[in-house]
Amino acid sequence: MSRTASTQRTTKETSIDIRVELDGSGATDVSTGLSFFDHMLDQLGRHGGFDLTIHAKGDLAIDAHHTVEDVGIALGEVLREAWGDKRGVRRFASIVVPLDEAAVEVVLDLSGRPYMHYEVDFPGQKILGSPPFDPQLVEEFWRAVVMSSGITLHIVGRRGKNTHHIIEATFKAVARSLRDAVRVEGTGVPSTKGIL
Repeated sequence: MSRTASTQRTTKETSIDIRVELDGSGATDVSTGLSFFDHMLDQLGRHGGFDLTIHAKGDLAIDAHHTVEDVGIALGEVLREAWGDKRGVRRFASIVVPLDEAAVEVVLDLSGRPYMHYEVDFPGQKILGSPPFDPQLVEEFWRAVVMSSGITLHIVGRRGKNTHHIIEATFKAVARSLRDAVRVEGTGVPSTKGIL
């Protein structure tokens, strides 16, 4: 069974085409108009071991918020569809991922109950680039993913001084946790309720 999903999301603020294949090779094709965000989404697919295609156009002349949040909503939707009834998945995963001086802990459950704990502090500077990327948008992205996918996600920054390193460690940590949680290693739904 192929665990794939795709969707198109169009609003007055954004237009997004997205596709995910959970059992892929980590191949990515990402274009959002935000170069740093593209780099982070590439890390998500690459380290998650799933194929990820995201093409997004948003009202970047106003702000990057709509694009980042709407990509998160669409990503959560395709993840939820791709893993289906979650039969046989591991369900739980956790990891601490370092990037130089930064280390970020992620704990994840494909629970069907959206909840996010986000405890990450940044030194304060934006990520320079064209256009610059505001680190506050990272929390908005993950919150959108959580709400539309129905997962429980805890992200805790253990340490770090470089904003780029902290954000990248976060994306890599979520990627590796997703990779572990969606791995099929059985046949039943891992819940006493019989559904997730």
